[in-house]
Amino acid sequence: MAKRKSRNWIILLVIAGVAASLVYAFWPKPIAVDFGKVERAHMIVTIDEDAKTRVQDVYTVSTPVAGRLQRVEVEPGETVIGGESIIARMLPTNPAALDVRTREQALAAVKAAEAALELAVADHNRAIADKDLSDLDLQRTKQLFDKEIVAQAALDRAERVARASDAALDTAKAAISIREADLANARARLIGFDDDPNSATAQGEGAIPMRAPVSGRVLRVMQESETTLPAGAPVLEIGDTSNGLEIVVELLSSDAVKVRVGNRVIVDNWGGPNQLDGVVTRVDPWGFTKYSALGVEEQRVNAVIEFSEPWQQRQSLGHGFRVEVMIVVWEDQNALVLPSSALFREANDWAVFTVADGSVSKRMVRIGQNNGLQAQVLEGLEEGEAIVLYPGANLVEGAKVEQRVVQ
Repeated sequence: MAKRKSRNWIILLVIAGVAASLVYAFWPKPIAVDFGKVERAHMIVTIDEDAKTRVQDVYTVSTPVAGRLQRVEVEPGETVIGGESIIARMLPTNPAALDVRTREQALAAVKAAEAALELAVADHNRAIADKDLSDLDLQRTKQLFDKEIVAQAALDRAERVARASDAALDTAKAAISIREADLANARARLIGFDDDPNSATAQGEGAIPMRAPVSGRVLRVMQESETTLPAGAPVLEIGDTSNGLEIVVELLSSDAVKVRVGNRVIVDNWGGPNQLDGVVTRVDPWGFTKYSALGVEEQRVNAVIEFSEPWQQRQSLGHGFRVEVMIVVWEDQNALVLPSSALFREANDWAVFTVADGSVSKRMVRIGQNNGLQAQVLEGLEEGEAIVLYPGANLVEGAKVEQRVVQ
């Protein structure tokens, strides 16, 4: 009998233990969540974009005349002084090489010019002889006129012939000068690029110096080696990276309408240890179409930013460097904020779960500015209230919650 009672007690104890285990297993447990807090804090809303630096005024030095550019010795980054530093030199263009037919034609032209010069010299000699004869005739006629042997008409004719002889002599002299010039021109056509290797041009003397138009630094050299260039060909670029450096950023047109001249800008990830300050100085009124890396058509607008920091704090920045800019379009030093991750949609409004005494309660809120990390609270919450971050679908009104333990 005692043995049967002990067995019954054991069975009862087993049944009670199983029931207690089932109750414990299925008893509702608090949901592990992350907690946040509504607080007063400094909040800013920014438009973040990649941007590039550029020199405001880039001066392109071009060849003043067609000719042979000598090797450019200046290197990118060198400092030059406007009007003083010689950055390149140019020589006159070498004459073209003559083919056989062109050379023969030039030789024939030289011979013709030499013959014409000989004819002009002969005409000059004849003019001298005529001049001497006319002078003698004039002298004899004057003597005869003084003795009243010849009439006045004879003397006039002698004077006219003498003056005509003088004019013919002057004409002959001018003809010689013309023929000499024609001969020099014909001989010049025979000059080739390999002629007269000891001339000043071949030796590099008499080169045209090209001076820096402004003071600054050499940004890049487009033509470094010696070559022949036409007039107006770009050689190098010069700019002032200390006082003339700015930032140009391509904004989406929907973001550009929010930006105003004078907005504060934070420059980050430029390579230095600290952030830099800037200010928006211009938003272009003209937009352009650009395709993103994914092939999406975007309408972009350029905005220009000037640095507020002194040059010494960013002297390693140059032309065309990549930076990241954050344009501040809204700012409040004492805003009532909550983490944006606590918000979820309830129809067309925003809602959060507040925490009190270990349970949650859904609260409708009105939100102002939102920068993705923080949201400005306009109505519905008070400073210091606890809220649930990243609310899941299993979270309902009145659910028990507990702080998630990070392993």
